[in-house]
Amino acid sequence: MSLLPLLAEMTGSIHVGLAALGSAIGVGIVGAKAAEATGRNPGAFGNILVIAIILAALAEGITFFAIYLAG
Repeated sequence: MSLLPLLAEMTGSIHVGLAALGSAIGVGIVGAKAAEATGRNPGAFGNILVIAIILAALAEGITFFAIYLAG
């Protein structure tokens, strides 16, 4: 049995799932590094929080681009 018929049945939506997986990993890394940076320098909490939120939003934007391209 070949995988070719199975791949032919799939729609182009697999890139949306891969983009969502990649952005979830990216947001996780951003959160981990923000927590690490806050632990090293608690006085810079506000600045670190703002940068982490902006970077998480940019990472999530990739998923929206993939959804737009799927439609």
